[in-house]
Amino acid sequence: MMAPPVKKKRKGEKKAKNAAPPLDPEAIDCDWWDTFFLRNSSLSGVTIPLDEDDAFKYFFRASKTTFSYICSLVREDLISRPPSGLINIEGRLLSVEKQVAIALRRLASGESQVSVGAAFGVGQSTVSQVTWRFIEALEGRAKHHLRWPDSDRIQEIKSKFEDMYGLPNCCGAIDSTHIIMTLPAVQASDDWCDQEKNYSMFLQGVFDHEMRFLNMVTGWPGGMTVSKLLKFSGFFKLCETGQVLDGKAKTLDHGAEIREYVVGGSSYPLLPWLITPHDSSDDPSDPMLAFNDRHEKVRSVAATAFAQLKGSWRILSKVMWRPDRRKLPSIILVCCLLHNIIIDCGDYLEEDVTLSGHHDVGYSERHCKQGEPLGSELRGYLTEYLQR
Repeated sequence: MMAPPVKKKRKGEKKAKNAAPPLDPEAIDCDWWDTFFLRNSSLSGVTIPLDEDDAFKYFFRASKTTFSYICSLVREDLISRPPSGLINIEGRLLSVEKQVAIALRRLASGESQVSVGAAFGVGQSTVSQVTWRFIEALEGRAKHHLRWPDSDRIQEIKSKFEDMYGLPNCCGAIDSTHIIMTLPAVQASDDWCDQEKNYSMFLQGVFDHEMRFLNMVTGWPGGMTVSKLLKFSGFFKLCETGQVLDGKAKTLDHGAEIREYVVGGSSYPLLPWLITPHDSSDDPSDPMLAFNDRHEKVRSVAATAFAQLKGSWRILSKVMWRPDRRKLPSIILVCCLLHNIIIDCGDYLEEDVTLSGHHDVGYSERHCKQGEPLGSELRGYLTEYLQR
């Protein structure tokens, strides 16, 4: 009998000895939560909920059900096999669940990679690798959780805003916040140095009545003005070209037509689709003050949402030490996606983790003098409407 022909190894083909061996289920770290809870349930100076489900939510900002859903989104991207698999100090492969838990804890706590690693029994490099792999995976797999609503959903949002705050045809609230960082001297520039002499990156968001992101933009230097940030954003282009906020106008009792719009603070320009408050320095009338009060209640939805975002995902509220400016927008985006996923899953946002002060503490609002006649006309109609 002839011996079988020897198969020649193709160029670039790995040797057989490097092939992944069959995976032993017992070699996967599946009991990570029990181990983690025992290791971290009695941290000094920290009050951990006694209920296990509440404790899970405390550590990872998501319920176990929502956590499982997040794992399902990124599972395909995070599955590891030897020899490139991630291994903990006990020599077992990290399960997808443990990888997701490490990443969520890093984003939620804002603690150092060393501290997060110690909490899970892994090294700093593992935390770094796992977190970035998770960010890349979720960024690609969860974009459907952050998009402009369809016409039916917009109608629901408008009805809720009017029922809750009295402003007709309002589609959302817009605001911006600074993500503060340190930069090496070679990367520091006036563009990134903001009004408070911090190096920072802007995050702008449009929110619905449930504090859900409808649109966001980030990556722009904190040294620019809010009005300039708006005009550089994709949201501005969508609005100006009639791709969003171009739904059915609402006719008020006195015959005025109110188009769709969002509300923003005085640092934004007054536009036909972006309504800002009356200037309080111009001796406003009582109707103007009444409008401003109602306007502020709607705008506070965005401010509260940012305080919730930064309080839940503390990596955004702490000063980031020399981040890669090319990667930072992805970190910010993933925190926004997680914020929306929790809402979309019917999970609850933890009020006790919300920042106690303003989301941009120390930053004063700079008044924008820019305005368009159609925006002023619409604001006048709304001011009059609220007096009826």
